[in-house]
Amino acid sequence: MSDIYTQQETLQVKEELTSSEIYLERAGLKVKNNLANFVEMEVLQGLDVEADRFWHGFSSLIAKHMDTNRVLLQERDHLQQEIDCWHKKNGPVAAKSKIYCDFLRKIGYLVADPADFTISTGNLDPEITKISGPQLVVPISNARYALNAANARWGSFYNALYGTDAILQDGELKLAEQYNPVRGQAVFDYVAMFMDKAFPLQEGCYADVTAYEIERNGQWASLVITTKSTKTQLRDSAAFHGFREEGGVLRILLGHNRLYIELVINRSHPIGKMHPAGLTDVIVESAITVIQDCEDSVAAVDAQDKVSVYRNWLGLMQANLEDTFEKNGKKVVRILNPDRQYTSADGKAFSVKGCALMMVRNVGHLMMTDAVLDNEGKVIGEGLMDGVITTLCAMHDLKQRQNSKTGSIYIVKPKMHGPKEAAFAVTMFADIEKMLGLARNTIKIGIMDEERRTSANLKAVIKEVAKRIFFINTGFLDRTGDEIHTAMAAGPVLPKEDIKAEKWLAAYEDRNMVIGLQCGLMGRAQIGKGMWVKCDSMHDMLEQKISHPKTGANCAWVPSPTAATLHALHYHYVNVQEVQGKRLNEALPSLSVLFSMPALEPASLTACEIRNELDNNAQGILGYVVRWIDRGIGCSKVPDIHNVTLMEDRATCRISSQVIANWLKHGVISESEVLDSFRRMATVVDEQNADDPLYRPMAADTEGSVAFQAALALALKGSEAPSGYTEPVLYRARRKVKYGIDKPI
Repeated sequence: MSDIYTQQETLQVKEELTSSEIYLERAGLKVKNNLANFVEMEVLQGLDVEADRFWHGFSSLIAKHMDTNRVLLQERDHLQQEIDCWHKKNGPVAAKSKIYCDFLRKIGYLVADPADFTISTGNLDPEITKISGPQLVVPISNARYALNAANARWGSFYNALYGTDAILQDGELKLAEQYNPVRGQAVFDYVAMFMDKAFPLQEGCYADVTAYEIERNGQWASLVITTKSTKTQLRDSAAFHGFREEGGVLRILLGHNRLYIELVINRSHPIGKMHPAGLTDVIVESAITVIQDCEDSVAAVDAQDKVSVYRNWLGLMQANLEDTFEKNGKKVVRILNPDRQYTSADGKAFSVKGCALMMVRNVGHLMMTDAVLDNEGKVIGEGLMDGVITTLCAMHDLKQRQNSKTGSIYIVKPKMHGPKEAAFAVTMFADIEKMLGLARNTIKIGIMDEERRTSANLKAVIKEVAKRIFFINTGFLDRTGDEIHTAMAAGPVLPKEDIKAEKWLAAYEDRNMVIGLQCGLMGRAQIGKGMWVKCDSMHDMLEQKISHPKTGANCAWVPSPTAATLHALHYHYVNVQEVQGKRLNEALPSLSVLFSMPALEPASLTACEIRNELDNNAQGILGYVVRWIDRGIGCSKVPDIHNVTLMEDRATCRISSQVIANWLKHGVISESEVLDSFRRMATVVDEQNADDPLYRPMAADTEGSVAFQAALALALKGSEAPSGYTEPVLYRARRKVKYGIDKPI
């Protein structure tokens, strides 16, 4: 047992683990005690599904699908072996792209594109089909984070600007313990500039506004804005959607590009007193959709962890999840925000959703779990268990329609390799619906286009899920890790930063967009882009992430509610629907470009450059893994080797470990150099975490540190890992820390 726990916590954890080791018999299955009790005593309560029927249905699903699951995983291994052999004989793809593509078709890696078609998913919410905006991804294992993410539908523009580097923080603009009025004025100026672009006035500019008023004429109301020189109105009168007045506070709801903002007018508020028009804040509609994540951002390795994950999802679907914590010495209770109430210009009451539309990301087909054993005592697919139980939890929302107004369940399915695996997910979800008495296609599927066999066969993948698909998303981090692993035998890979500039990655992003549009996703589903990983660099994000809507993405991932509020501005500046319309008939980048990642010429790098790249990757792996293993933290803000804070999850760890494994395989570095780097970087990571009282140092005893040994194994054995995934090593090491013994699944 890890010494990161106090004695009392250790006893509690041991007691819980001992209890969770008990298996209960259910319809021929062996189900961990805590999971069985959770399903029967919490999830099934209030649903028209009897426990006996549920377990018999689950047992039948396992019997039907697990052999197929295993065969699909074997096919991955077989194809990888074939590709390795081709590269050993032919080297990099380079000028042999046609021969390579013919080879991939021969072995079944590439399939023929289907005839043109249009997706036909029904009952999708407007957040999917009509509204473009940020998408927040959050570990559902943390109730507070899960609630914060759901509530991130609305965020304070003032706070997002004042508290981050979106506005420079040096000189007179510096952040201090006390309110800085110079910085406050810079916030007012920035907001006025945004308002001029998104909601222009008939006359004048927002920097000169001195009053916002609602004028009534009978039952009708209009927004009148006074500037230093005149009274005016919005240039687009339809942008005024409604208002609310209570307690001396006026809230004005404006809309643009199908996104809302709320102006808060309160001249008695300390901030309102400083603004000439009493503008206390601007509340921006921010995270339109949220992925509550059971996968890459969590560390759920056993039944105990999975129950915690499922319980939070259940609370969100029942709309009763809450979390209590202390902030600034005060007790805070966090719950889901209610809908926001307004009066329209014609005097009618209406509401706007207070929370983001929530999706849940299940794990992929690879991982197995011993939370449930089949009738032969074998472990089952964790993804199958996720599909069943997250759907069961979401059935509570189907009754009250607080999350999905259309009665849909949104499941993001990651790390699928090609159309066969997508078809397997469709069959699995159809059987789950039948088992639980749901209408066909209630469960919608979000496709993570993050594995090379999926992006190379994307049209065929979409065809398989055409009646269920609600989004495709380019997970460029995992996609890079898979590219490195798939071409492992081709030659040394480029340094991480150099890969970002390669034409294959741009082709991947463009193919995703163009294929999605050609398959009819415009106005019917989301086409998304990946994460901004520099959590604290909001200035850079504001400058760079506008590229996502400019390419036609109607959603893109952000790491925090604050980032969502700032990224939302980009969707006011860019009309995504217009961009998509222009790209609809764009030429599709060829497969030869998609497969064009070059091999590195080691002589092009100096010894110092090689050492720096190795150290950078080793430090990133260690900084992430030590929290995953010792603390069960699946997604972290980890300082890199230059102390720049980055969002790290299993996808970023996959890239770093695959780069080292590749260089090791091709002799760019030696095993002794890898070990030396990891030992030196362990000291760096220990120093970066010196102020954390729960941190368990690694450098003093690298042999005895489970976290260090797991991180090292990811690098040394990376070429042998299935598809380069980090999960098998991480799961086993985390279970070793929790149980005190090596307890593989």
